[in-house]
Order: sequence, then structure tokens, then C-alpha cells
Amino acid sequence: MATDDLDPTTPAAAGTVGRVIGTEDATPLEYWVGIADDQFLQLDDVVALDRTLPDGQRVELYGMVEQVRARHEGAQYDSDVFLIEGGLLPAQVSRSAKVITTRVEPEVFVPPLPGTAVRKATGDERGRALHFDDMAQKVPAGLSRDGEPFFIDKEFLDGSRGAHVNISGVSGVATKTTYATFLLYSLFHSGALGAATANTKALIFNVKGEDLLFLDHHNARLDEAQRERYGLLGLQPGPFRSVGIVAPPRPGDANATPQVGSRATGVAPFFWTIAEFCKQRLLPFLFADAEDDRQQYTMVVHNVARRLEEATPTDGGGVVIEGQSITRFRELVELVDDRLNDDATVADWAGRAIGGGTVGAFVRRLFGAVDHLEHLIRADVRRRSSHPVDLDANQVTVVDIHNLNDRAKRFVVGVVLRQAFQAKEASGTAEPLQFVVLDELNKYAPREGTSPIKELLLDVAERGRSLGIILIGAQQTASEVERRVVANSAIRVVGRLDSAEATRGEYGWLPVVQRQRSTIIKPGTMIVSQPQLPVPVVVEFPFPAWATRFSETDGTTGPSTTPGTTAIPDDPFEGL
Repeated sequence: MATDDLDPTTPAAAGTVGRVIGTEDATPLEYWVGIADDQFLQLDDVVALDRTLPDGQRVELYGMVEQVRARHEGAQYDSDVFLIEGGLLPAQVSRSAKVITTRVEPEVFVPPLPGTAVRKATGDERGRALHFDDMAQKVPAGLSRDGEPFFIDKEFLDGSRGAHVNISGVSGVATKTTYATFLLYSLFHSGALGAATANTKALIFNVKGEDLLFLDHHNARLDEAQRERYGLLGLQPGPFRSVGIVAPPRPGDANATPQVGSRATGVAPFFWTIAEFCKQRLLPFLFADAEDDRQQYTMVVHNVARRLEEATPTDGGGVVIEGQSITRFRELVELVDDRLNDDATVADWAGRAIGGGTVGAFVRRLFGAVDHLEHLIRADVRRRSSHPVDLDANQVTVVDIHNLNDRAKRFVVGVVLRQAFQAKEASGTAEPLQFVVLDELNKYAPREGTSPIKELLLDVAERGRSLGIILIGAQQTASEVERRVVANSAIRVVGRLDSAEATRGEYGWLPVVQRQRSTIIKPGTMIVSQPQLPVPVVVEFPFPAWATRFSETDGTTGPSTTPGTTAIPDDPFEGL
């Protein structure tokens, strides 16, 4: 380093924005920079400086601006500002920025010396500061405040070194689901997955409205400025190329027509036959909410599920149990009720030494599920060929559950998630990857209690990395989600947070300044943390290139939308 670099009076070199100040302690991990009069620094700017050691070794320190301040030098009292502005008291405005170190090369942790010139890091130097040069495959995750691309290391998404994404934020403002789908779009269209892209799958649960039912349609509101933002990220804007959409059938409809309001084609129904419900032991997923957790009928649930597994399937999807033919879910519930209320069979169906109160509570909850689930568990549909949730037919499978009661939502999430998990276990290999996007994670994996779905999500969080099943979970409040699910997420993201929620310990990875910022950031802005980078980064992601509601569609779909998913019967008036 030249001698004049230590002299604050020396004119700044090209690209220099300021110098390390000497009135604040400078450490290897953080320091303050005085900003030159003709320059400025803002939050999230990336900077760099050099220091030459006595032995001649050159050390490069990279950092990110965490805080910026301005104040009067020469003022003692708050009221002095009026005298200074009136020219009656001499003072000078001082502007400075606090920098948090992101990288030191080589790793010789020495503090920068006061007076050292500080420059904005651009190009390759910015990439080194943010560890982009250490990433074998980069996944575009948004644009920084200065319009530069920000990347996530694919190895922390695909299970190579870490897995899972957790997104928190206020409902309707934080754009959690939109950012989750943007990450999927980036993975599928950036080339980060290489040759594995074609076989990689995504399962998305649509829990609110019908926003995710148009992923295969171009967004008519995407303007040229937003297209340019995709270009900065190396992405070609457009809809998802291969999308399959399934929805529950309309209650009371003998033809199982999908219950959707804004989309008339390209949607298939899903339900389970009585035989599948019995043989696959799906009964426990009917008892997966907080009220069930407080009861003592777990033994009854598993004993009844075991007896139902012994049922004899029939050709129409029904079963025969002890000589009685069952084709409707209500009939199955009534049969279970009869066996549990018969002194001769109750011990065999409920288990020995089970009290009458426990059996009664189980029966009441079972009957309470009939109205909400009888259109999802049935054997009375003539056209049954399209009813399963096929996770392999398309690259992206959207399971619409927004019209369902909470209990039915839990049942569908639990059963489909178990299907995906078991398929990955049976494959014996992590590739191709299976991504799962699930909002309202606090409902399915709450902090307190246990349930079949929570245990399944814990299994995904803890073993999914090795199996190739990756969870992209979202919730309003991370403080209400099981700790192990959040802790196993390598990538953590927050959008707009509630002020009280932002103070919780679950957000300890956020610096104080960014906690404050999280309460005011706008939709489309996220704070992203990844293991390689010691500080979270604020990023903005482009407006969705795919339609998020019917009003945004332009009548066209993606270039290779998979045909054959339209739930139109041979007779177009069938079911009306």
C-alpha cells in the first residue's frame, strides 16, 4: 500500500468512496468508513479495501454496509442545528458507514488501518466479496439494491452440502409463495441443475385462493422493465413449461368434477377410493390437528386402521368388511361405529383396556370428518382413471386445497406428502430431486404437540437431504413452527415481518438493523441468508412472468405444457 493511501488529505483515487475513520474502533470483522463529499454509500453496498502487512503480504478485506449515519461535527446540543444552518456556529456534516466483513483473503485477520482508502466492489471483486466464485453452480435469487444479481449456492439447495428453504412473513404482504415459486422457476430455467433439470419435480400445495392455478400461463402484466430484470439474472421470462393441476371434486358431484372457479380446463380431480383408504392406512391423517393431539385415542386410531387394512377390495374401489360391502365413506364410518359400540367386537377393533370415553371421543371425531371428506374418500365415481395425484406426469404438480376445510387440508397434505416421501425412499437415490412447497407450515408442523403430518415433515427436514426431497416451507411466524424444521433449513428468507415477531429469537440470524428493516420492506423484497455468506442480503425479485390470477392471463400457456390434464368428460354436459 502506498504511503499516501494513509493520508486522509490525499485526493481519492478513482472508485474510492471514502476512508476508514480513526474515531471508531476498526476490527477485522467490522469498521466505519468516512464517506467522501462527492460519494455516497447506502445499506447493502459491497465494498473492499487492501492492507499491506510489514512483511509485504497483501490482505484483501471485503464487506457489506450494515448502517449509514450522518451527523454534525462541532455541535454539542440538539438546538445547535439551527445555529449551524444560520451560519452562526461553525460545524461540518460527517457521513459514515458501518461495514461488516464478509471475506478476508488470505485469512489473515488484521484490522484495516485508519485512513485506508475504501472502494465499491464491482464485477469480479463483488463476486469474491459475496463468495460467488466459490459456488460451482449458482441459482439466481434476486437483484441487490444496486441492480446486481444475487445468487444462492445450489449445493445448499440440492442436498450436496445442505437443503431446505424456510420463508417467513406477514400474510398478503411478504409474497412468500411468490418468492418460493420464483426460486423454483430459477432452478428449472437457469441451467443450475444441468442435465438433471428435465427429471427434477416440484410439488406445490395451493392453500390460498386460486393464485397458483395459472403457472402455465404467460403474465399479461409483465412489462419490458421487468423482462430486463430477468435478463440481468440470466433468465428468460415466461411461464412454467410443464404443469399439472389437480383439485378436489365438487361435493355431491357424482362425476367428481374439479372444484375450481376461475379455470375451466387443464385441471384434473383427485380423491382416494375406499380401498386405497383402507389398504394404505390413511386413517391416522384424519386425526392430525391440535384437538386430536390432546386426546388419548391414538391407540384406537391405529387399531382401527389395522382392521381396515384387512378389508377385501372390490373392482369398483370399494371394500368388503366382514361380509358388508362399502362404497361410501359414510358407510365405512358407520361400520366402524357399529363395531366399536358392540361389546363383542370392541376389544378387537379398539384394543383391550380402552375406556368407553376414549372410544366415544374417537367416534365423535370420526363422524365429524364425514361431511368434510366424503367427496375425497369414495368408490362411487364412474370415471376413476384420473383420480390419483401423479407426481411424475409433470415437472410441477399443483395440488389445490384452498376450498377444503382445515381438517381436509391436513388429510390431503399428509397423504400426498407421504406419497412423495415414500416414492423417494423406494427409489434408493437422491436424484432426481423432489421439491415440496408448503405454506402455513405452522399449521402442519406446530411448535407444540405431535401429529402424523408433523412427524412426516420432521422426517423430511432431517432425512430429506439424503433422499433428495427438499422442503420449501413458508409461514407467517417462524416462532410457531417446530424448531427442528426451521433449524434444518440451509436457506432462510424473510419478507415483511410483524414488529413483535421480528424480536423473537428465531430471527437471531438477522442483524439488528435488518430486523428493523424487515418491518417496513415492500412486497417483492426479501432478506436472504445462506451459509457461505456471514450476513443476510436484501434482494428484490422480478414480477412473476407467469400469471398469478385469472385476470393476468393472456390466453396463452407455456411452450410445452403437458396435454391430457384437462378434466373434460366425453359428454361436455355431463354432471350439469
